[in-house]
Amino acid sequence: MKRRDFLKTAGLTLAAAALGDRIVLGEPAPSQPPPAPVAWPDVVRIENGEPAALLRAALQKMGGMGRFISRGDVVVIKPNIGWDRPPELAANTNPELVAELVKECLQAGAKRVKIFDRTCNNPLRCYANSGIEAAAAAVGAEVSHIDESRFKEISLKSGEVLKTWPIYQDYLEADKIINVPIAKHHGLSRLTLGLKNLMGVMGGSRGQLHNNFQKKLIDVVSEILPTLTVIDAYRILTDNGPSGGYPADVKLTRTLVMSPCPVAADMAVLDLFEVQAESLPYLQEAIARKLNRVDLAALKVDKTVLN
Repeated sequence: MKRRDFLKTAGLTLAAAALGDRIVLGEPAPSQPPPAPVAWPDVVRIENGEPAALLRAALQKMGGMGRFISRGDVVVIKPNIGWDRPPELAANTNPELVAELVKECLQAGAKRVKIFDRTCNNPLRCYANSGIEAAAAAVGAEVSHIDESRFKEISLKSGEVLKTWPIYQDYLEADKIINVPIAKHHGLSRLTLGLKNLMGVMGGSRGQLHNNFQKKLIDVVSEILPTLTVIDAYRILTDNGPSGGYPADVKLTRTLVMSPCPVAADMAVLDLFEVQAESLPYLQEAIARKLNRVDLAALKVDKTVLN
């Protein structure tokens, strides 16, 4: 054997011995086991902060916006812009929260962020007086009014009462959906939270949904569930909803709830209204049809109070 080859072989042998026989010549070293998956909470609830700070804290607990939004995604952020009311009256989603969501999506690599809602009052006034149009557009969102010609009839595969319903095409074509309702009282459903906020992308006659409401609502939303639900409870409307209009009905609770599970998100704000899930027929219908993405009996809720 040549001296050069001998030294190479001897060096490898000594290295193997030094490692306690962990290396076998001619075989690759054993690979390390993959890291255990992170056990993210099912729901994050952040209290005692301003809208942007509440969102940033919630995203930190949830693994960041990059966990939900991929580079190149077209994202729809669906706030409540339904009413001709300023933010102080808590009828619409907080504009500061919507703007911060837009920024987070774009920083995560979203190609486009679209915002729209089928309003109940005059859309020009709703978009302007809610503060959402100006705040979201200023940070790069595409804020548009609903075009009635862009509703598309879809099949409701699990519909019990309704078998089809028109849904806004821009919503259907998005890569990711972030549903951002404001938590408030509602005369028909008692509360309007995440699941009901999706009515803003439904076409057709809203009046047709009011009879046997809980079943019809869940018939439709079961086909259009969002990627992420962020419930704005910075201010809540405790009475005379959904339009409000009375400052005495507004309560400053400075809270935000976030979850990939829309059912769990709705459940996590009920205590602010001193309401039990059993008293909300639409929520019970959603649970009965297993729309929850997590085990509600063993719900992992991460609650944080900001300093």
